[in-house]
Amino acid sequence: MTPSQTLYLLLDLALIIAMARVLGAAARACGQPAVIGEIVAGVLLGPTLLGAHFAGVLFPSEVRPLLSALAGVGLALFMFAVGLEMDLGVLRGGGRVTLWATTFSTVLPLGLGAVLAWLLADRYGHGPLPAFVLFFAVAMAATAFPVLARIIADRGLTRTRVGTTALTCAAVTDLLVWILLAVAAALATGADLDWRLALLVPYAVLMITVVRPLLRKAGEVSRRRGIRGTESGSGKDVNLLVLVLAGLLLSSACTEWMGLHYIFGAFLFGAVVPREGAGPLRDGALQRMEPLSRLLLLPVYFVMAGLKVDLSRLDFGDLGTLAAILVVAMTGKLLGAYLGARLGGFGRRPAAALGALLNTRGLTELVVLGVGLELGLLDGTLYSLMVVMAVTTTALTGPLLTRILPAAGRSGPPAAPSAPAEKRAEAGTARETVPAAEK
Repeated sequence: MTPSQTLYLLLDLALIIAMARVLGAAARACGQPAVIGEIVAGVLLGPTLLGAHFAGVLFPSEVRPLLSALAGVGLALFMFAVGLEMDLGVLRGGGRVTLWATTFSTVLPLGLGAVLAWLLADRYGHGPLPAFVLFFAVAMAATAFPVLARIIADRGLTRTRVGTTALTCAAVTDLLVWILLAVAAALATGADLDWRLALLVPYAVLMITVVRPLLRKAGEVSRRRGIRGTESGSGKDVNLLVLVLAGLLLSSACTEWMGLHYIFGAFLFGAVVPREGAGPLRDGALQRMEPLSRLLLLPVYFVMAGLKVDLSRLDFGDLGTLAAILVVAMTGKLLGAYLGARLGGFGRRPAAALGALLNTRGLTELVVLGVGLELGLLDGTLYSLMVVMAVTTTALTGPLLTRILPAAGRSGPPAAPSAPAEKRAEAGTARETVPAAEK
């Protein structure tokens, strides 16, 4: 790097951290997840408000590749954490309501998104038509599992049937989203499609049958030696962290080399880390890598995403497209989850609350949109419209929940209901018991 690049890189990082922190705190003060403020920080620093020239002065073209590299590392760490925290055990024993809600809240957005993509293809479509349609449908079906988990905790819904069902539905839906996004990425590349898809299968088998047992062995050895992930300054603890970091970066490189995207490798590596017998691996990875990713690398990703958003050049046709995107996105999730939950036995209010929760998109949607932009399936205009949709749907989650479930708190688990409250729950409130929900 030249001295000028070093200077601008350091100044830009300081600006990014400060803006993300201030606007993230402002979002929390307004009852919104911090990710809303951090995304808005990126948009405000981009050409929408400052104009392309001033944004170029703040973030010179010779510095942006360096920031993009840091953002890529942060994204890989985030996808690893998503895979690490995803419990595939939710696929078992979720019950009838989970099955129906997951099916409807995934299939309906996919179908409506595919229809809208077909209608928009002439004006906004790029790349192979099947890849564009599939990608757009996937973008409509995504749910931000990490943001959703935080909202559920803040609202005191963690121990309720609505909260646990929402987390289960979101986990299953996101797993399907990443699989379909990998297919869309392969379709977008065109050449050697069959070879790339075929290579992914043995790679996944290798990760499950070879890498997963090795990670379990490493975790068991560390546990027997009394090592804990929270013990700072331990040389062996650092060795475990190096093992995890090297593994997720190598896995990311493998899927990138296959012609897919590096996020799938990071996600897969996180998913194969054993949930049992590997406590030092899991705890150490989350506790040591999460602060760096959350405080520095992910804000860089938000800003780089915001620099690509330009709302100042939208015309009336684009505003009409935005309205159509919002209607399809919200209808697919809200109506799909509501119908599925009602078929599964939920009352009206819990079913509506489930729809509001699953309509949360947040960072997951930004990741999906970033992949589409890199693959050439989105142009700058459609990307900007989709980012607005992601922010809007996430921001509406809190107000919708407040209206649907006015008794839900903002923090802490709900207290055990009294006898009259239990009778009200049986009539269809958020804290209904399992028998009441299945009536």
